[in-house]
Amino acid sequence: MNNTATTLRTLITTWPDLRNALGDRPTIGAFGLGLRGYLAALDEHDIAEAAALRAEERNPAQLGDRPVPLSLRIYDTMRAVEAALATCAEVTAASIQTEPIPLPGRDWPADDLARRTAASRADLADPRRWRFRGRTPSAQHTALWLLARVEQRPGPFRRLSEAQEQYIGAIARGAVQRIEEALDVADGRRELGAGHVCACGGTIEVYGGAGATPCARCTGCGALWTERGIVAA
Repeated sequence: MNNTATTLRTLITTWPDLRNALGDRPTIGAFGLGLRGYLAALDEHDIAEAAALRAEERNPAQLGDRPVPLSLRIYDTMRAVEAALATCAEVTAASIQTEPIPLPGRDWPADDLARRTAASRADLADPRRWRFRGRTPSAQHTALWLLARVEQRPGPFRRLSEAQEQYIGAIARGAVQRIEEALDVADGRRELGAGHVCACGGTIEVYGGAGATPCARCTGCGALWTERGIVAA
């Protein structure tokens, strides 16, 4: 299995986790819940998001309809990934999807007219064809279609070129990266701003994610902190 196929399969299998996280309540300032959980207390964007969600919770119109407020960060990630994959599929289909068998004309032999008409209509209605009906498909649906093209499954398609497969791979990797960042399962690193400096005056760098406990390190004196306090200085 090539790298592009592996990436698409990763996207397909992790998408339910992202969808499930859509209704999770945000946790602000939770140092032990992943890198993003800790940085949320320091990031103005996440603080503004939390305030918007609290306002949504207090909205009487939401009572009985959605007991758990949606995470705007997760929602935005889902929409961005779905849009990127749909565009990728559109571009790919425009290049490799073959034209349907044309309907027979009036001069077509009468004894073969019915067979030709049936074949043309069946080819046009082939469910393997990519169709964009005005509504962005789910990420899993689109990723499965792209995976079938990468794996050269049968259908009304020409073989992908190397450049076309690389294009799909780049889109898929970007999508997986966004999903992992949203779920806080990716390895991450961020330098805190001037409002958060070490006693020595050095810049503090926070890193973690991918299941690891977040840590903070001073780039000046080398002091190291975890959620339990200073572990090295």
